[in-house]
Amino acid sequence: MKHALILSAAALGLIAAPVALSQVIVDAPNTTTPDMQTVQLFGGGHNSSMTFDSKRGVLTMAPLLEQVTPAVVSIRTVTESQAPEMSDERMEMFERFFGQAPQQRGPRAGLGSGVIVNASEGLILTNNHVVSGADEIEITLGDRREFMATVVGADPQTDLALLKIDARNLKALKIASTDDVMVGDYVIAVGNPFGLSSTVTSGIISALGRENRTGGGNDRYEDYIQTDAAINPGNSGGALVNSKGELIGINTAIISRSGSSAGIGFAIPTRTITNVMAQLTEFGEVRRGRIGVLIGDLSPELRQGLGLSSIKGALVQQVTEDSPAEKAGLESGDVIIAFNGEDLDDSSDLRNAVGLLTPGTDADITYIRDGKRRTSRITVEAVKEERVALDESVADEIPSMESFSGATITGIPEDLDLRDGDKGVYISAVRPNSRAARSGLQKGDIIRRINRTELTNLKSFELFLDNNDGPYALVVERNGQTAYLGVR
Repeated sequence: MKHALILSAAALGLIAAPVALSQVIVDAPNTTTPDMQTVQLFGGGHNSSMTFDSKRGVLTMAPLLEQVTPAVVSIRTVTESQAPEMSDERMEMFERFFGQAPQQRGPRAGLGSGVIVNASEGLILTNNHVVSGADEIEITLGDRREFMATVVGADPQTDLALLKIDARNLKALKIASTDDVMVGDYVIAVGNPFGLSSTVTSGIISALGRENRTGGGNDRYEDYIQTDAAINPGNSGGALVNSKGELIGINTAIISRSGSSAGIGFAIPTRTITNVMAQLTEFGEVRRGRIGVLIGDLSPELRQGLGLSSIKGALVQQVTEDSPAEKAGLESGDVIIAFNGEDLDDSSDLRNAVGLLTPGTDADITYIRDGKRRTSRITVEAVKEERVALDESVADEIPSMESFSGATITGIPEDLDLRDGDKGVYISAVRPNSRAARSGLQKGDIIRRINRTELTNLKSFELFLDNNDGPYALVVERNGQTAYLGVR
């Protein structure tokens, strides 16, 4: 059975105790009540602390949760769902044959969670999938007060929505930066699974920078915090907080075979939240940027073939004409290693970074060309016609090749009208199930460059292979687009 991504939110598994006595420090001066003492876990000046209740003889997070749970709300939605209207003629036919016409379907109710992020303005952050299409949105606070909410703005690509209620005496969570978050940090989740209000669970951060593994599409911006969460329906939009009670994520999804918790939960980090929330507040939508490049990831073969064995980043496969990238001097074959001051691991990092910048923003872009590091200034432009921030490669990732076995390689036929002229070699045939076919070479491909050497004809290709061992990095023209193949 395939794994399914269920859009719900997390209730994180219990903190992994016990803690070795030599690693627990009782700090009496920070006593919160006569029976409570602050306990610092692991020592060393870290800010991860619990409270020791000397009266009951237990460690507890209760004082911290007294500050957190009032900021997490329950969301109930109502969506009117009606059967299509019938003509009088069809209505009469149904009554003749079935005794009565089909009844209108009743409204559908949904449950979710939200986090108060601005108490004075009554702003609540939640998942877009919790409120999308809802005709009514009802908010229930921790003190049982109820309010009807309006949608300030929503962003399906990050699955975030901002709501507003007219209420006083609200408690908002402080939003922490996720730049300092580390795998292994303790986290607490608060939400309303199955409608059970103010449910609190805990666990650790299992991984950072996770992507959607269920094929959600390239139009989504994905940089999830993974937790060992007990995520269940109704927790979507709830809070993931650190051990200081600060918001570090909005719980949003799980991977599960059953639809219930399997210990793999995901939260949207605050680096995404703060940007999206600011734009939703100002514009009611997210206005995304683009720089105009086709990008791909660097396989080990491409790294070695291009002489970039230790480099991480996004490979530029093609630069759009008159785009910000072209104006900044980027070229096909460049490897972008940093954007706007942040190092990049792969193409998804670049897509997220560019897509979440407001159009018109200037940013530094650092890239490698011919083994040399360069930096340019680039101005992000608005996405046109609902395109994503960065155009993705037109082909799926092409596996590495052990050899060219199974491919018939010739000079370029004279009757081909090619964008870049007749320099290179032509793949006139690929034998089914051959090494070349399994590796991704296709009939009609034109190999323009191998490693960093431009090919002029078939003889230059043969000469290069005679004098150079693999792996090879090929620049291939396919259907007017440029692709990079790694060949071992």
